[in-house]
Amino acid sequence: MKFSGLKMSMVGLILAGALAGCGNAKDSDSTTSGSDDSKKTEASTELTGTVTAAGSTALQPLAEEAANEIQSSNPELTVTVQGGGSGTGVNQVASGAVDIGNSDVPSADKLEDKTKADKLVDTKVAGIAFAMVVNKDVKVESLTEKQIQDIFSGKVKNWKDVGGNDEKINVINRPASSGTRATFESILMKDAKIDDSLGTAQDSNGAVEQSVNSTPGSISYLAMSYLVGDKKDALKVLKINDVEPTTEDVAANKYPFWAYEYMITDGEPKDAVKGFIDFVSGEDFADTVEKMGYIPMSELK
Repeated sequence: MKFSGLKMSMVGLILAGALAGCGNAKDSDSTTSGSDDSKKTEASTELTGTVTAAGSTALQPLAEEAANEIQSSNPELTVTVQGGGSGTGVNQVASGAVDIGNSDVPSADKLEDKTKADKLVDTKVAGIAFAMVVNKDVKVESLTEKQIQDIFSGKVKNWKDVGGNDEKINVINRPASSGTRATFESILMKDAKIDDSLGTAQDSNGAVEQSVNSTPGSISYLAMSYLVGDKKDALKVLKINDVEPTTEDVAANKYPFWAYEYMITDGEPKDAVKGFIDFVSGEDFADTVEKMGYIPMSELK
């Protein structure tokens, strides 16, 4: 009887151990499953809330495409993008009207209230080449920087004086608030002053495209992002110093007329705003950046 009792006790211990082992295995599976669920939940709700951006019409198409893509994988996120020009973007973010000010130039170049300069943070999200564009009737293929200065300062008013036909040059400019104009003045005009009495001014890249397309003998400057896809051949693009506005020539410092595109915030970007800015400048979006006529940050670092 003692032996039988001992035997039963041992059997009981073995069964208890087996059951405990089963219980531990179940707990482990449950923990793993819970971890996976947590990861899935985090992934599906990484970015939430509302992000508002306004400013540069040169950067606007890229920002809008980025908004579409990031919202598709973050259903609780809403991103709205508007134009208005770089000056508008900088000053709206400084006043708190928007979360992000899109700009072709650093915020200091367009900020009206200089007391807010220290608060603004400029983040480079892409590069962009700008092109000198002319109506298709213009028989010129390339201009030097000096010739461009002479045209926009009013010294040269006929295409025959820069190698073209005997035809009046119709200048189409950008308003003073334009970041594209600021880049044009800084890089190409330098010390030469634009004569604003010449021709007309258009307040967006899209308006420039339409105006040049419909005005014989016209010339202006335009972001390359507006000359891709079905608009690739909409206007005639000139070389500058016989160099084309390509990513390769910009990266090699051969083509002069380009700039960084900035997303500007009031303080360091956080949460959904940071997530959106990181997405625009990141590797996952780089192919789209290039396809849309911009230059990925990876090409410029």
